[in-house]
Amino acid sequence: MQEVIVGTCGFQKARKRHFEELDAVEVQQTFYDPPPPEKLSSWRREAPQGFIFTVKVWMLVTHGYNKRLWRRLKRKLPFEPESFKPFETSRPVLWALEVTLEAARALETRILVFQTPPSFKATQENARRVTEFFRNAGLDDWEVYWEPRGDWWSSGRKLLEEVAGSLGLRVAGDLLRGREPPGWQDVAYIRLHGLGGRGEVNYRYKYTDSDLRMLLSKVTRFQRAYVMFNNVYAFEDAVRFKKMIREALSKAH
Repeated sequence: MQEVIVGTCGFQKARKRHFEELDAVEVQQTFYDPPPPEKLSSWRREAPQGFIFTVKVWMLVTHGYNKRLWRRLKRKLPFEPESFKPFETSRPVLWALEVTLEAARALETRILVFQTPPSFKATQENARRVTEFFRNAGLDDWEVYWEPRGDWWSSGRKLLEEVAGSLGLRVAGDLLRGREPPGWQDVAYIRLHGLGGRGEVNYRYKYTDSDLRMLLSKVTRFQRAYVMFNNVYAFEDAVRFKKMIREALSKAH
């Protein structure tokens, strides 16, 4: 079995428990309003050596102005809200990206997760935006993943693969919902949002042992896989999945 890194999207329990029982956490606060770097540096000091932080990129970069989400903002911005457009290489968006990178540096991580909403549709215009952004944002030294929501996985799948392939951009997705990355991708970033439900997520879902066995069979084809649970039972499910991995490794030896 290759390297499988198991964690959660956000802290569900005390940080100490996450640090002791899991391999990684995707920091969610950076999506809504990045905390001060000194606070994030303190988390890095608390965590054991080898524990992995990943950073969900600030919504100002990926979502643009969204009245509902922007209620979570506490800081005063140096630009007008309407000046933030998804994946524009503009001063406001590049400023928001730099704030995100400062947060990542404080956590001593190079792993960035860009998540776009279903409203960011699989159109030629949005494909152009993504392509121009990643070609000009200066992220060559970062480990970057893009998780699109919505029609990129259905009618826009071909366009998704074209954009990702032209950039060498790794695609993240919910493997148990059939959102497989392009075939050339040897590293996977898997965000698990629950099964069933009416939309793309069902956060109240608790994964069964059968689900986790299916997940284990899928991740083994990658050289490295980040498996990040993003449901109400994320911590418990992640701990169970880690145990399943240990058992599989002991049987293999």
